[in-house]
Amino acid sequence: MDSTTSSGQNTYNYKVVRQFAIMTIVWGVVGMLVGVIIAAQLAWPWLNNIIDVPYFTFGRLRPLHTNAVIFAFGGSALFATSYYIVQRTCHTRLFAGGLAAFTFWGWQLVIVLAAISFPLGITQSKEYAELEWPIDLLSTVVWVSYAIVFFGTVLKRRTSHIYVANWFFAAFIITIALLHIFNNLAIPVSMSKSYSAYAGVQDAMVQWWYGHNAVGFFLTAAFLGMMYYFIPKQAERPVYSYRLSIVHFWALIFTYIWAGPHHLHYTALPDWTQSLGMVMSLILLAPSWGGMINGIMTLSGAWDKLRSDPILRFLIVAVSFYGMSTFEGPMMAIKTVNALSHYTDWTVGHVHSGALGWVAMVTFGSMYYLIPRLFGRVLYSLKLVEIHFWLSTIGVVLYITAMWVSGIMQGLMWRAANSDGTLTYSFVESVQAMHPYYVTRWLGRTLFFIGMLVMAYHIFKTVTSSEKGEVNDKIPDLDNVLASQKHHPDKPILAH
Repeated sequence: MDSTTSSGQNTYNYKVVRQFAIMTIVWGVVGMLVGVIIAAQLAWPWLNNIIDVPYFTFGRLRPLHTNAVIFAFGGSALFATSYYIVQRTCHTRLFAGGLAAFTFWGWQLVIVLAAISFPLGITQSKEYAELEWPIDLLSTVVWVSYAIVFFGTVLKRRTSHIYVANWFFAAFIITIALLHIFNNLAIPVSMSKSYSAYAGVQDAMVQWWYGHNAVGFFLTAAFLGMMYYFIPKQAERPVYSYRLSIVHFWALIFTYIWAGPHHLHYTALPDWTQSLGMVMSLILLAPSWGGMINGIMTLSGAWDKLRSDPILRFLIVAVSFYGMSTFEGPMMAIKTVNALSHYTDWTVGHVHSGALGWVAMVTFGSMYYLIPRLFGRVLYSLKLVEIHFWLSTIGVVLYITAMWVSGIMQGLMWRAANSDGTLTYSFVESVQAMHPYYVTRWLGRTLFFIGMLVMAYHIFKTVTSSEKGEVNDKIPDLDNVLASQKHHPDKPILAH
C-alpha cells in the first residue's frame, strides 16, 4: 500500500504509524511471553536451572521483561498513536518524514540491543533504566528526533487549537527526555560498564524521581493522550468535559513530578522529603480521578454501546483500572500503609493493575480501532475481540488479586513478633506461604498472554484479509470537533 494517503489539501504519512502499530503487537507477544516464563520461575524455582547457563535465569530475564513491555510494547504503541493523533487533530502531514522513519528503526535497534545485553548481564542495575551508556546515547538521539517530528507537526498545524491529547503527548516527550538524561548521567569505564554520577541516597533519590515519573509520564500521561482521542472516536461522542480535561492535564503534570520519594519511606532519605512525596501522592488522587471520570462519562448517552462493542469495553475497563490504580497508589504512599506494603507482592500487584489493566488494555482497544483503518481492511472478527477481552480481564484480576493477598500476608508475617520480641515466622516460612499465590499469578499471566496471542492472530487475519474497508484518510466530523474543541468546550456536540 502507498505510504501516503490524501484528503483534500491534507496528506498523511501512515507508513511509520503502520510500522509502529505492527511492532506493538510483535513486542507485546515477546514481552508477555518472557513475563510468563519468569512468573513460572518464581512459582517453580527449579526452572531456573533447566539450562545450566546464567542467561535465562530470573535475574537476567526480569529486566528484559519490564523493558520489553514498557518500552518495546508500550513505546511502540505511543509512537504509533501520537504520530496518528497529531496528524489527525492538527490536519497536517507528519513533519520530517525521513526523521520519523529514523525514529522507527532507531527505536527497534534500541530494543534489540536491550534484548541482547540484558541476558548477558550488561546492566546499570537501575529500575527501568538498566541500559548501559552506549544504548542510552542511542535512545537519546531517537527521542530528540521524536520530539522534532512531533513538535514540528504541531507547529505547522492547520487548526488554531491544539487538542488536549497532544498536550499530554508533549508533556510526556519533554519530561521523559529530562528524566532519562539526568538519571543516566554516568562515568563510563568500558563499552559495557559505567558507574552512576551520583552516590548513596542521592543516587536513590534521582533514580526514583526517574522511576516513578517513568510511570507517571511514560505509562500514564502519554496513555491518557491515547484515551482522550480513542474513547471519543470509538464512542462517537465528544469528550465529556473539555474544561475538565485541561484542569486534569495541568494538575496531573504539576503534581506527578513530586511523588517519587514515596518509594523511599523509612530509608536514609531526609524525613521531610519522604513526607513531601507522600503528600504530593495523596494530592495526585484528585487529578487522576478527574481524568478517569472524564473518560468514562464521555459515554453519557451511549452506555448501550458497551453491550455490543468489545473495543469500547477494552477502553472503558482500562480507564476503570486506571482509576483503581491511582486510588491504590496514593494510599500505599501513606507511611503507615507503606510500612506494611513496601517490598512485598502488594506493590507488584499494584504495578500490574496499572501496567496490564490500564496500559495494555487501553493499547489493545486503541490498536483494534487503529489498525483496520491504517490498512484499509475490515476488522476480521468482533467475536475474537470479545474472547481477547475476557481472557485479559480474567487474567489481570487473577494476577492482581493473588499479589494483593500474597503481599498483605507477607507484610503481616514479616512484622509478626512473639512476646519476647523475636520474629514469629522465618523468611523461608513466608516464602512457602506465598507459593499458591505465585502459581495463581502465573495462571493469570498465562491467560493474559493467550489473549495477546489471540490479538496477534486477529490482527494478522485483518491485515491480510481481502475484505477491504475505507482507509482512514478523510477528516470526519468528530475529528473536526476534537481539533477545535476550545469552542464551547462543554457543549454536547453530537457526532454523526
